[in-house]
Amino acid sequence: MPASRNPVLITGCSSGIGRAAADLLVKAGYTVYATARRPETLADLAAAGAHTLALDVTDEESMTAAVRAVEDTHGHVATLVNNAGYGVYGPIEEVGLDEVRRMFETNVFGLARMTQLVLPGMRAAGAGLIINIGSMGGRVAFPVGGYYHATKYAVEAMSDALRAEVGSFGIDVALVEPGPIRTSFEETINSSAAVGNPDSPYADLVAKVQDVNSGAYDSKLLAADAGAVADVILKAVESSKPRTRYLVTATARGLVHARRLGGDTVWDAIVRRQFS
Repeated sequence: MPASRNPVLITGCSSGIGRAAADLLVKAGYTVYATARRPETLADLAAAGAHTLALDVTDEESMTAAVRAVEDTHGHVATLVNNAGYGVYGPIEEVGLDEVRRMFETNVFGLARMTQLVLPGMRAAGAGLIINIGSMGGRVAFPVGGYYHATKYAVEAMSDALRAEVGSFGIDVALVEPGPIRTSFEETINSSAAVGNPDSPYADLVAKVQDVNSGAYDSKLLAADAGAVADVILKAVESSKPRTRYLVTATARGLVHARRLGGDTVWDAIVRRQFS
């Protein structure tokens, strides 16, 4: 266990990837601060040995207080896992922009602000690790998910820029890009307001996307449990030189490489075949 990786602060631990990562890192012996908007949802992680804090990545006072609590005890946050996020789905034409702004506040601006808050302490310590939880959807885009993909494309760009900016201070930046992961994500995107409009000219496309998503998340071959992402997060934390990117699931690796190698023509043909 690299001593420079303790303590670990993780956002969005009430369920899914954040919860699995906090649990695994505690079991591996790390000092973990598991956070959520409602800290009462973290009782089992507290019982397992995690420190729990209230943290809402859309609230400046909440973010500042959480980082200060860790720094008051340990001097600095050694590892930040920017995990908090969610998806809003629907056609570009139909999704309300207020919903899009709220999603950007969590997925992009919350991640950015948490990063800003921990960096001074990391620079002073001469070491640190920031792990951003992105998505294969930050490198490929599917219909009806355009705004969600936009948030994850933003995380890709920010991670690349940040890596170049802070490397000389001894700070590493790693980007984890999961494919389909069996969490509450599918339920969240399928319940998005713009997805359920039967009078929409996109209704048939939306129904097809929902069907394809359900098949992917139900498949043992195409999807994985949150523990698969937690394993990759632990791998990055324990590495003295973390990789810049970690694609999680064979689905993610296959689609990202198909997009990269095939270009627009091949990718558009894949999308047409999948969603026609």
